[in-house]
Amino acid sequence: MSGPGGAAGGTGLCLAVDLGTGGPKVGFARLDGELVWLDHQRVETRWSGGGGATQDAGGWWRLVREAVRRGLRSGAVDVSHVVAVSCTGQWASTVPVDSSGEPVGDCLMWMDHRGGPYSRKVIGGPVAGYSPRPAIQWIRRSGGAPSVNGADPIGHMLYLQHEEPRVTADAAFFLEPVDYLSMRFTGTAAASHASMTAAWLTDNRRLDRLDYDPVLVRLSGVDRSKLPPLVATGSVVGEVRRQVADELGLPAGVKVVTGMPDLHSAACGAGAVRDYDTHLAISTSAWIGAPVPFKKTDALRSIASVPGLTPRQYLIADNHEAGGLCLEWARDLLFPGASFEEVVAEAERSPAGAGKVIFTPWLTGERSPVDDRYARGGFHNVSVSTTRADLARAVLEGTALNNRWLHEAVESFARRRLEPLRIIGGGAQSDTWCQIQADVMGRRLERVVRPLHANLRGAAIFASLSLGVVTADEVNELVPVERVFEPNPSRRAIYDELFAEFPRLYKAQRHMFSRLNKPQRR
Repeated sequence: MSGPGGAAGGTGLCLAVDLGTGGPKVGFARLDGELVWLDHQRVETRWSGGGGATQDAGGWWRLVREAVRRGLRSGAVDVSHVVAVSCTGQWASTVPVDSSGEPVGDCLMWMDHRGGPYSRKVIGGPVAGYSPRPAIQWIRRSGGAPSVNGADPIGHMLYLQHEEPRVTADAAFFLEPVDYLSMRFTGTAAASHASMTAAWLTDNRRLDRLDYDPVLVRLSGVDRSKLPPLVATGSVVGEVRRQVADELGLPAGVKVVTGMPDLHSAACGAGAVRDYDTHLAISTSAWIGAPVPFKKTDALRSIASVPGLTPRQYLIADNHEAGGLCLEWARDLLFPGASFEEVVAEAERSPAGAGKVIFTPWLTGERSPVDDRYARGGFHNVSVSTTRADLARAVLEGTALNNRWLHEAVESFARRRLEPLRIIGGGAQSDTWCQIQADVMGRRLERVVRPLHANLRGAAIFASLSLGVVTADEVNELVPVERVFEPNPSRRAIYDELFAEFPRLYKAQRHMFSRLNKPQRR
């Protein structure tokens, strides 16, 4: 373990940025992932008619710079030891920038679906909303396909090209947020197979081919000249520009590694970077990820292996639209003024199974293992004897039932049992919720230290991998396990009974969801 900063346990530091939808987290971490300082600033999304959802990308950069300066003034960071910058965070959003990296318009967020009409012209059709012929081309080459609702980079770029010609004319590149931040540090426009995953414009059968697929670019209708050049995932984009380094107080020669989606930094932050090492994230959303040595797509369950942490590896991608969001919703609705801890304490007063009340957590639709944007949540089997404690526990158990549903599909996708699961995210801070997940899923869970900040730690570990300080085989040991949660066999019967009903509830209601929630054509 040698390289910049010496051994992984040595003095080298990474400036890590995790740009979430709610705003940037900025931290300084050792190259072994140990955080020494962190900061979080909130950012609001602006909503507009017709499905618009935007943020001020210039504001992100201002907040990041301010946080870096605070960190360097804190006394916790030895600036002479900073050797790398690594950016992670949200993906499937689009920032239009000029040739210097300055935004020429707002960032279109991953929820912005104003490009839907143009996306439907590209790939829309009669089979689950898709036209079979182009969809097959996309899936065979890239592993996925653009959304027909326009809430992804292709939809964003088509919207800008058709509806905002001034922004399009001023834009030299359309960048993912992590690539935008890397460009602000370096002045270099660059992307990787990993950062461009949601654009579905690369032939992912060959991750060493650093170019966009001409067939997919032609099918998409986007302007090829505005796509950033591709570099290898895990390579160095460049060094922090002298002007930026002087402004922030960073030393000369700090290297910036390729940006990556939060899925990738989560794998690193969980210490799960070897093939089939699995992590479970319970953040606002939830997902189960694992590196695998193959490209594959399960279109029916919306699971795919996307470009991974290196040009030789893939990473299982899937998503629940609502994970920790469900607990936040329940707290605000049923326990106004209460803390999360108080809601969980109330749930602990209800027995396993919550009086056989089932909560379906599809509050904002579902993506995996069923792709249904019209699905909605609910409490089921409620009676006059149901208590608030039962409802609170049903919310915790409902997210776990949903994770079991997904995990069964992921294990089928991987063709093997995936255990243990490293658990991360804000939801992982609760012992009760972790134990419920283990009991419902029937799998051993390992909670890593500081699970809330796994992505910042992962960004630093990714930099360490990229700079050759550590190898993938060493990462697992770099991330300490704080506590292990084994399934309680005495609860198996009740959770098996409830889970048997869970997918049936979706199947019984899916047509109702469509009737009630699908926008009516005028």
